[in-house]
Amino acid sequence: GALVVSSRLDREELCGKSAPCALRLEVLLDRPLRVFHVEVEVTDINDNAPRFPAASKNISIAESSLPGSRFPLEGASDADIGSNAQLSYTLSPSEHFALELQRANDRNIIPDLVLKRPLDRESLSEHRLVVTASDGGRPALTGTVQLVISVLDANDNAPQFNQSVYKVQLPEDAAEGTLVARVAATDPDEGINSEVTYSATSFIPLSGKDLIAVHPETGEIRLTGTLDFEEVSTFDFRLEARDKGFSPLSGHCSVELEVLDVNDNAPEVWVTSLSVPVPEDAALGTVVALLSVSDRDSGPNGRVRCAVRPPSPFGLVATFAGSYSLVLREALDRERVSEYEVEVRAEDGGAPPLRASRGLRVPVSDVNDNAPAFAQAVYTVLARENNAAGAELARLWARDPDEAGNGRVSYSVWE
Repeated sequence: GALVVSSRLDREELCGKSAPCALRLEVLLDRPLRVFHVEVEVTDINDNAPRFPAASKNISIAESSLPGSRFPLEGASDADIGSNAQLSYTLSPSEHFALELQRANDRNIIPDLVLKRPLDRESLSEHRLVVTASDGGRPALTGTVQLVISVLDANDNAPQFNQSVYKVQLPEDAAEGTLVARVAATDPDEGINSEVTYSATSFIPLSGKDLIAVHPETGEIRLTGTLDFEEVSTFDFRLEARDKGFSPLSGHCSVELEVLDVNDNAPEVWVTSLSVPVPEDAALGTVVALLSVSDRDSGPNGRVRCAVRPPSPFGLVATFAGSYSLVLREALDRERVSEYEVEVRAEDGGAPPLRASRGLRVPVSDVNDNAPAFAQAVYTVLARENNAAGAELARLWARDPDEAGNGRVSYSVWE
């Protein structure tokens, strides 16, 4: 009866960023049939180091930039959860730059590179720094990215977005090509120094870059793939507006795309155990089958109601979240009905609702609950007195509605 691990558990592979990570099992005991529900929570260990999107990042900064200027960096990601995924950042020693952290939202912390002292391209045209991300595990794991900072001349105004954060909601069934948002950044410079191109960076999760794209000229953000609320419910990314000056400058904003659930998953019904045939003298409440019902949707779209059709001597009893027992509600009589076709129907709470069904064949086994019966209680036989021994006087017939040996009749004569 020991429940053991049969293969390596990887919480990140099983549950991704979801917490808690639970595996639900059913342990079946036969003769008599009983079910034990087991929930195994897979807890996280710090087995994933922070990872930056790239090993190095090139940054262009005009030498006319004032102290206090901020340059957003792409943060690292950590596949772990909880404290093991809480990241902190440090910067290698520098007299010109410092690192400041700002909370983009309640999920992510973004590092910004801040200029502390004015730059002089003529004295030093390139700075090389290292940003280290450390997670909250014990011991902590780290990841690094090298910053290659080029000091440039000219173009002293960076593009500015009309808002710092764009929050958008889209249903998960939005078609490919759907407009997510239209952003705009302005640059007070003239000529090519005021012409802006847009790009999207720092996708969390990284799969967002395959589903979302921004038009480099118009700033229109559109879907390039299919959303699935059950896989990812929120996408966070940053937009960069870069001008076309000889020393290009850039402005940044954040976009939060919330995916709304639609009822696009029908319920699923599985028979995990079936104990047939059922004796016709089985007691009320006897468990005939164990079923599992699930729906990948969330909220009302994922709440499932189950019923047995057509009306029969069987009913459903909820035993655990998503688990049901098919039990005997009424007494059986094999001689009246020897087999039942039972259909378990599941319906979710969506509008319109989606349905699924599972058919079960439940045969009824015979017990010896019927005595043989003659067609008549009394037979009057006329016999000639000179009949020879062994002569047939009468032929009687008794019937038994039971099955097999329970229904085979033998005869004897009582005095």
